[in-house]
Amino acid sequence: MSYLKDFPNREGYFGEFGGAFLPPELEPHFAEINRAYRDLARSADFLNELRYIRRHYQGRPTPVYYAHNLSRAVGAQIYLKREDLNHSGAHKLNHCMGEALLAKHMGKRKLIAETGAGQHGVALATAAAYFGMECEIHMGEIDIAKEAPNVTRMKLMGATVVPVSFGGRSLKEAVDSAFQSYLAQADEALFAIGSVVGPHPFPLMVRNFQSVVGIESREQYLELTGELPDQVVACVGGGSNAMGMFAGFMEDEQVQLNGVEPLGRGTKLGEHSATMTYGKPGMIHGFKCMLLADEEGNPAPVHSIASGLDYPGVGPEHSYLKAIERVAYHAISDEETLDAFYQLSRSEGIIPALESAHAVAWAMKHGRDNPGTTILVNLSGRGDKDIDYVTREFGHGDQESAE
Repeated sequence: MSYLKDFPNREGYFGEFGGAFLPPELEPHFAEINRAYRDLARSADFLNELRYIRRHYQGRPTPVYYAHNLSRAVGAQIYLKREDLNHSGAHKLNHCMGEALLAKHMGKRKLIAETGAGQHGVALATAAAYFGMECEIHMGEIDIAKEAPNVTRMKLMGATVVPVSFGGRSLKEAVDSAFQSYLAQADEALFAIGSVVGPHPFPLMVRNFQSVVGIESREQYLELTGELPDQVVACVGGGSNAMGMFAGFMEDEQVQLNGVEPLGRGTKLGEHSATMTYGKPGMIHGFKCMLLADEEGNPAPVHSIASGLDYPGVGPEHSYLKAIERVAYHAISDEETLDAFYQLSRSEGIIPALESAHAVAWAMKHGRDNPGTTILVNLSGRGDKDIDYVTREFGHGDQESAE
């Protein structure tokens, strides 16, 4: 049995999670996307064009780097998959170029999406510019203020940025707003969902486009060390970078897979975005997953220092992988994340995205508790977008380096 071929099933379910719960007017459009993807995913022309883009435009493969200074400080062997070196600064371009190429083959002229930290928005604006398409990005007002550099980048590449001012003014509301806009433009546009979330086939498509991260990582780590890592770790909001990384190691039962989500400021509802730790099965944005919900069952307010992890749901595949205990999920606080952000910056000269710093923080914590263990971290993005916010709110991290 091959896990990646067998999951999800044809209806888009990973066990009890997933599916496609859509308004009737969108059902034919998602069916069209599903048919087009299944045809093109087996097309040599499509795959060869995507490989060309990845190598000659994105700069793939990205390297795996041994973080020697951080490893020495922590007492474990820590390796970083450098997705921060992928063009546009994060893993997001892996699926955005795939979605845009799909849209091109479907005859669409416009890309619509949500964004939290702005990395998906930047990546989609990049893809739209490459293919000569229009681009419309919906972004919560809170995230626009936190991630101003990414807003500037999107606009420079020709995207229209739509501020979202209702509700929590963050990622969930950006998704709501983008869905509403897409309803009126579905004939000419593709809703390029930014993670392994949403109705089928997007959790499948985005995972498969992102699987290049895990496939490269496994080969590179073996070449560097001659063996597989003890632990593989990635941050989880919706979960695209994590599913991309895990895809390369799913059949390696001796490798422990770890997802790290935001504990934020505390354990009360509204203080965190730790869906896998505190959530229950529920419905959001047209699919079933683990969900942080209020007493009425509605998606609850959430918080994370990292805008890209600020989501009350999670990918349905993550929900399934927790249920079958293939992946362990952990929660890391804002404070631990900031410490990792500063320490990686000072020990290795690599400024991580706040999202990725959650995974680095867990690796540091686990490494100290398990000296000598080998840990491969998906460094899913660079921190250029976060430096103004972090230094304005928390300073330059003048504490001592890792001990």
